[in-house]
Amino acid sequence: MINKILVSFVAVLLGFTSFGFIQANTNDYTPVPQDSHTKAAYIDRLYQNDGRTYLDVDFIEWYEGEDANRVFREREQDPEMTEAPDGYYIVNDDTVLQSLEIAADAKVFMQIYNRTGHIEEADTVWNEQISVDKFISLFTEPSEMDMKDFPYHFTIENNRIVKITQQFIP
Repeated sequence: MINKILVSFVAVLLGFTSFGFIQANTNDYTPVPQDSHTKAAYIDRLYQNDGRTYLDVDFIEWYEGEDANRVFREREQDPEMTEAPDGYYIVNDDTVLQSLEIAADAKVFMQIYNRTGHIEEADTVWNEQISVDKFISLFTEPSEMDMKDFPYHFTIENNRIVKITQQFIP
């Protein structure tokens, strides 16, 4: 009798633990929320001047999901392909670079980068917050992973970048 009660208790406990894990493990990919202060861009150059850090960026239009499919169909007009490959589509009609200062207290969120110095160990950690100094080092220190290959979403206030979110590319 005691064994049955103990087994039932353990089964219930494991059931709650499993459901708790499912709720806690919901940090999957979600699109970066867009608003009037957030723009997507590629980083062309990072530099420092007078103790401030700047980025030269190439603004793009970033589309996901059905928006990506719609714009893809409008621009590509390929009867063989009716959906954007990998669920996203980038438009870059204006390649003029713009220089923006990164606020010293900007928030930076990365998805994937070489954390260990071994490129084969690079894995995705959704919206991992890093310091501005760490972000700068990702662009200035040699690495097999070129951080310029990723688009970023910049939240801009008063002509300064206050938030950087690396865009995950499948």
